Amino acid sequence: MKDRRRISHSLIVTALAFASLGAATPPTPKPGAVTSHVLVISIDGLRPDAIAQYKPQTLLRLQREGAWAAAQTIFPSKTLPSHTSMLTGVAPDVHGVLWNSEELDERGYVRVPTVFEIAHQQGFTTAGFFSKAKFRHLEKPGSFDYSQAPRGDIWMVTKTIGDAQHYLKFNQPNLLFVHIGEPDYAGHSVGWMSVFYRLAVRRADAAVASLLKAAEKSLGAGNYTVIITADHGGHGRDHGSDDERDMRIPWIVWGRGVETGRVSTDIKTMDTAATVLWLLGIRQPEGWSGRAVASAFTPAARLAAAAAIEAAGSKAAVPR
Repeated sequence: MKDRRRISHSLIVTALAFASLGAATPPTPKPGAVTSHVLVISIDGLRPDAIAQYKPQTLLRLQREGAWAAAQTIFPSKTLPSHTSMLTGVAPDVHGVLWNSEELDERGYVRVPTVFEIAHQQGFTTAGFFSKAKFRHLEKPGSFDYSQAPRGDIWMVTKTIGDAQHYLKFNQPNLLFVHIGEPDYAGHSVGWMSVFYRLAVRRADAAVASLLKAAEKSLGAGNYTVIITADHGGHGRDHGSDDERDMRIPWIVWGRGVETGRVSTDIKTMDTAATVLWLLGIRQPEGWSGRAVASAFTPAARLAAAAAIEAAGSKAAVPR
């Protein structure tokens, strides 16, 4: 009898755990324009030259098979301001996030619309997996079908990626954002471009490979588009300045609709949000400084995005 109770209790706990990660029957994904599924992976503190120097296998493959460029982040080149620009399409003087810590009780959520909020309002499903508590400022109510961030702490990649993989077993989000913190942790602890930073980059690379494997199983091969970028670089044991080593970030796009090769246009971190909406066929808000990086995609993809946005009632902003 006790064994039966234990088994019953275990099943209940397991069911609740699945439900907390979205294990309930998921909604049918809404069709997008270029793709119905966009996966944005931000590798915190990743410098573009670290990819060339350390040769992480997955990132090199995605770069080789996709489109890529060395992009530029915002000033101050810090995690929360930079990610806010990345995910709202506007500069800090518009979104107002200049602090870099979790201060949700004092400051509240970001004041401008996020890419998750806009996509969700258009009927697309959204999910976010954040590894730092400060991302709670971006978890605006009504923006996500599911999101998670630590409370007063950081999470390692095993936690964040593991939970994202589990979520993908039961859900097929239109927009999935995943944050990996290891290179930033190593940079602050030991130094950018140190031995431990190299190990952190390779650890992040392995996590990307695991996540893409889960995405392919959930969404199907060739049925999604991936954007891999960073919030900032770093030098010494810090970042935040206008130094080139802090301001330069990688920008790689791979998968459905992508034209292989180096992107010749200048890319800013705000362009990531604009590109996400463009891929799904959503008109970006007026006043955004971000522009879709259309030159990274095939002519057929550009036509599909333009047609979807025009059919929705408005023309897209001029893409880069």
